Amino acid sequence: MTILGFTALVGAGSAVAGFLGALTGLGGGVVIVPLLVVALGVDIRYAIGASLVSVIATSSGAAAAYVEEGYSNVRVALLLEIATALGALSGAVLASYLRTDVIAVVFGLVLIYSAVQSLRPHAADTIGRDPDSIATRLRLDSSYPTEEGEQPYHVQRVPLGFALMYGAGILSGLLGIGSGAVKVLAMDRAMRLPFKVSTTTSNFMIGVTAAASAGVYLRRGYIDPGLAMPVMLGVLAGSMAGARLLHRARPRRLRQVFAIVVVGLGLEMLYSGIAGTL
Repeated sequence: MTILGFTALVGAGSAVAGFLGALTGLGGGVVIVPLLVVALGVDIRYAIGASLVSVIATSSGAAAAYVEEGYSNVRVALLLEIATALGALSGAVLASYLRTDVIAVVFGLVLIYSAVQSLRPHAADTIGRDPDSIATRLRLDSSYPTEEGEQPYHVQRVPLGFALMYGAGILSGLLGIGSGAVKVLAMDRAMRLPFKVSTTTSNFMIGVTAAASAGVYLRRGYIDPGLAMPVMLGVLAGSMAGARLLHRARPRRLRQVFAIVVVGLGLEMLYSGIAGTL
């Protein structure tokens, strides 16, 4: 394959990844890493480095639109970003000590677990719930637009969400995925945010989380500009298209897309790690 053909293929795949990442809050990294590693034979650490750059682009492309439309909860994002940034630095350091097949197996298990959790019966309706005392003091409660008008909600279990976000940050630095899958589940399941708020707030956060760990990968030489550039441009274009479509999408459909994409890629990475084909 020529360099031009390789670049075009990477760019097209990245655009699809960015589109799915913007719709589901995944950040695109869960598609980019398997695409580069399994389909194109790129070393997993260079794939992770390019993915982290793409995650920053995804966040930049989609976050502004979501904030303007009133979906993202900025106060929640800024609070939780403290935990994810610290976790991302920890994960990036840990990645240098693990074998690539171990990283791939961890990647696959995390994605499959995320998919299963996303399809479990959801009892996270915060409408009518009593306000959480910590969320009230930090003024985290908000509302988001629906077809019937603004819908208020209460943020729940803030300490649990903060702890889960540290784990999400570790996975971001270790796997280069922006940890959007874990962030969405933490806000959706633990903190009881509406699913659209969880996905959009995740998109707002993942850029800062990825930037924290991308610096470590850059210092160690794992970010190749020739690979990162088409990935970044493709993901940015796809994320902008996904952001425009989100307000018309139904939460149930988003959950199904989330689960299908994540479980397929998780099985693929799990097999590659166990078979030692990376």
